[in-house]
Amino acid sequence: MTEGTTSAAAEGADTLSRLEQEGEIAADYLEGLLDIADLDGDIDMDVEADRASVSIISDGGSRDLQKLVGRDGEVMEALQELTRLAVHRESGERSRLMLDIGGFRAKKRAELSEIGAKAAAEAKSTGEPVKLDPMTPFERKVVHDAVKAAGLNSESEGEEPQRFVVVLPA
Repeated sequence: MTEGTTSAAAEGADTLSRLEQEGEIAADYLEGLLDIADLDGDIDMDVEADRASVSIISDGGSRDLQKLVGRDGEVMEALQELTRLAVHRESGERSRLMLDIGGFRAKKRAELSEIGAKAAAEAKSTGEPVKLDPMTPFERKVVHDAVKAAGLNSESEGEEPQRFVVVLPA
C-alpha cells in the first residue's frame, strides 16, 4: 500500500469508528427514553451513507411505537433532533444521525422514491418541469436521489416550510 492509500484507509476506519460511537450513544439515549415511557422496542444500529442510523423496532408490531412516530413522522423527527443533541453533548461532534421507528422512515423512503421516479418519467415524456408538493429536507433528498437515478436533474425551490422539488426535463 502507498502512503496515501494507507492514510485514506485509516481515515475511513476512523470515520466508521466515530459513526459507530454515535450509534452507541444514541442507542443508550433511546433505551433510556423507552424505559421512561414504558414502551417495548429493540434498538438496531447501522452505518448508512456516511451517517449513523438507529432504528427502534418491535417484534410484535407494537402500536406503542406508533406513538413515537406521531402524525406523518412529526414526533419521530423531534426525537431524532433530541437524539442528535444527546450525541453532540456526549461526543462534542455534530451528528447527522438518522432515526427510524417501526420501519416508518424506510416505508416513507420507498414511497418517496416512487414519487421521484414518476415525476422524472412525467418530465421526460412532457418535456416540462414537474413541481411537487412541499416536503421536509429528508423527503426532498430522497426525491432528488430518485430523480438522479432516473437520469434527470432536480432542484429545490421556495422557503421552508413550503420548500418543494422541481424535476427538470433533460
